[in-house]
Amino acid sequence: MADEHSFDIVSKVNLQELRNAVQQAQKEISTRFDFRGTSASLEFEEVAGLVKVTADHQAQLRSVIDVVETKLAKRGVSVRALGWNSPEQLPSGGMKQQAALQQGLSSEKARDVVKTIKDLGRKVQPRIDGDAVRVSGKQLDDLQLVIHTLRAKDFGIPIQVENYR
Repeated sequence: MADEHSFDIVSKVNLQELRNAVQQAQKEISTRFDFRGTSASLEFEEVAGLVKVTADHQAQLRSVIDVVETKLAKRGVSVRALGWNSPEQLPSGGMKQQAALQQGLSSEKARDVVKTIKDLGRKVQPRIDGDAVRVSGKQLDDLQLVIHTLRAKDFGIPIQVENYR
């Protein structure tokens, strides 16, 4: 047995599943009766990590976003992976809204994770490694408690545990 165990806390989005969810949402938007003949649309710019939604009015915009979020949930992609901006009025009278893809732990989120781990008072050592947090300790029970606590707390972004050894 190793005398030191560790795992990484990361925030990643499966881009293939995200693409599939967006394609399914685009197909539903193009075929749904209440969106026919309107400017309701959805596009995903993978390089920039943006999801753009346009619609004729606020209620329709909310409906398009609901379709996207439903498809994301069905594909196993966390809805929190998209950070939605506030809706904007277009000069043509329509509405648009953008969402940025949230990947990786920002430095402030990583500090929140480290603070949560240290507040547990267990003998584990969290360390920020770029856009991930590595947690190491001697007791597997302490590491399991950290994982359980982190999964129960809402950091506003999806977090996963990797490289548990």
